[in-house]
Amino acid sequence: MEPLTIGILAGGVFAGLSGASLAALKGWNGWLELKRMELTHDIGDRHLPPAGNRIEMADLRERVRKLEAIAAGIDL
Repeated sequence: MEPLTIGILAGGVFAGLSGASLAALKGWNGWLELKRMELTHDIGDRHLPPAGNRIEMADLRERVRKLEAIAAGIDL
């Protein structure tokens, strides 16, 4: 084989490996960012009750408000 052909093949292989490495690195960084987001999202939700409980609490508060209004003699 000629030296020019070997150089062209080596350059092509190097370019291909570089592109694949960059794509893999970008994918890895994206995966890490996803995991960071999941972890911070979980931490933020730990202080809040589940959605069903929040809806039930809102219903109970509304009922208490109506009962207090009835007890005070206010017509809704």
